[in-house]
Order: sequence, then structure tokens, then C-alpha cells
Amino acid sequence: MQRVLLVVTLLLFGALTAVTVWHHGYWGIFETMLQTWAGIQVLVDLVITLALVLVWMWRDARALQRNVWPYVLITLAAGVFGPLLYLLTRRGPGEASSGAAR
Repeated sequence: MQRVLLVVTLLLFGALTAVTVWHHGYWGIFETMLQTWAGIQVLVDLVITLALVLVWMWRDARALQRNVWPYVLITLAAGVFGPLLYLLTRRGPGEASSGAAR
């Protein structure tokens, strides 16, 4: 069930992101956010949140002996897509590679 929710979230947010980038461009997203204090607050909140997620991902990947760098790079370039993909491909200790992700 968790995997289904992650896939649905990734697909829906991916569609929203595609439409947004189509209409505003990659940098246009940031330009829009930087026009008001409310937008700046949301952007700073997002940066703090993703920094915390990156710390968790780094520690989790080290504990599971995974290469975290692809997910870090995706997170830095595309935000929440990195952590979503990390969670979709995550296997806990002792799980078979064909088992469901946590």
C-alpha cells in the first residue's frame, strides 16, 4: 500500500511539475516564489525540509550500504523527486531485491 501511495504521489506531482515547467520554465518557478514574502517563506521552508530529508537519506543509505548520490543530485535539481525515488527503491535489511519497498 505504501508503494502504491508513493507511485501515485510521484505520478501526480510529476504531472503538476510538468505543467508548471511548461508554463513558467524551470527558473520561472523560483521567480514566482521570490516575488512575495509568502513565496520566500514557502521556499525557505522547502529548503529546510529537503535538507532534513537529505540528512535522513544519507544516514539511511549508509546503514543499508546504498549509493545515495543519485538521489542527492535529483533532490538538489528537482526537489522531492529524489526522496520519492529513494523511498520507491528502498529495501530494508534482509529484504530480497524483488520484495516490496518499505
